[in-house]
Amino acid sequence: MRLFPILAAIIVSALIYTFIFNREALTGTPPEPATSQATADTSEVNTAVGVVALRSQARKVDSAVVLRGQTEADRQVMLRAETSGLVISPPARKGSFVETGDLLCRLAPGTREATLAEARARLAEAEARVPEAKARVPESEARVEEAQARVQEAQALLDEALINANAATKLSEGGFASQTRVASTQAAVRGAEAAVVSANAGLKSAASGLESVAAGIQAAKAGVEGARAAVAAAAKEIDRLAIMAPFAGLLETDTAELGSLLQPGDLCATVMQLNPIMLVGFVPETDVSRVELGAAAQAELVSGNLVSGSVVFLSRAADPTTRTFRVDIEVPNPDLALRDGQTAEIVIAAEGKSAHLLPQSALTLDDTGALGVRLVTEQDRAQFHPVTLLRDTPNGVWLDGLPERADVIIIGQEYVGDGVRVIASYQESGE
Repeated sequence: MRLFPILAAIIVSALIYTFIFNREALTGTPPEPATSQATADTSEVNTAVGVVALRSQARKVDSAVVLRGQTEADRQVMLRAETSGLVISPPARKGSFVETGDLLCRLAPGTREATLAEARARLAEAEARVPEAKARVPESEARVEEAQARVQEAQALLDEALINANAATKLSEGGFASQTRVASTQAAVRGAEAAVVSANAGLKSAASGLESVAAGIQAAKAGVEGARAAVAAAAKEIDRLAIMAPFAGLLETDTAELGSLLQPGDLCATVMQLNPIMLVGFVPETDVSRVELGAAAQAELVSGNLVSGSVVFLSRAADPTTRTFRVDIEVPNPDLALRDGQTAEIVIAAEGKSAHLLPQSALTLDDTGALGVRLVTEQDRAQFHPVTLLRDTPNGVWLDGLPERADVIIIGQEYVGDGVRVIASYQESGE
């Protein structure tokens, strides 16, 4: 067993203990009492923490709204058949450019031309019945006038018979007229009354005939309208045989093949308009108030291409699942280089803010977990200040919530707390 190393360790330990705890007895110098204010200040200076601070001045920064989205065709329509028939036009291939009104599919007419001719013939026949029905009106009106005259004549005869009967009755009461004369005048009254009833019946019959003529005119006009509707339906059926491009764009699919049978609802072709093209993204509800119609926007596609446009639509209703709002950005695409469905990183310009550009390493947390930085106060003490992160860039982070001018601790902030005295060495922004 080696005793020398153990003995050496014991002797060294004893010497260290004696030097530390019995230094006054060895040197014979008692410690000076710390009673003055100067001594206290010197002690505080000796305990101050050295840090590196940045003299930062607030600058105007564009607080853009950043979101991910994708390109989307401005218009896209699937053209379908409205009637049945065989395709008699040669097909156009997908990728072809079409103009507004270009023929995409034509169907065989079948018997539709004959149906249209029949409908037009029935319209001519119905239109000819209207003058015929109107020609009966004068005759019916004349009959009504004649019946009215007969009623007036019969009423006059009735009045005369009543007068004669009244006179004969009074003369008979005075003994100046016979009972035979009285009976004769009363018979004349009853005959006149019967004539009035007959004349009124004739007038009613004539009026009924006039109403029947008017009803015949209305029926003839209704027949004309029905025939016109049949002509329009037959013409529309023929129009449906030709399926045209509703706007200029690209064919996304081949048109229907020659000889194929299309039923109502079958697909003829899909046309897509890519100029202009839309950038579609979804803004979180925390940023939706910062997006305005007409705001400038820029996007970087996955391919690396940069495109620019402006906001043309901002939804007023949030998606019930994601609580985000749809935003559409219109981008010119004259060369059709942009395609539908490409992923894009979108940046929408928003109102600028006054912010500080600081190194990301300057950020720290307080005891409650709040994000912020530590500043050097006028009394050379550290103080925590909460901030809001606006944007992360390769040169640092843009922070909001600080004074216009601030001395921010960028090295040593983790070793000081609020109120701790610091000795700061400064560097200007941009160093």
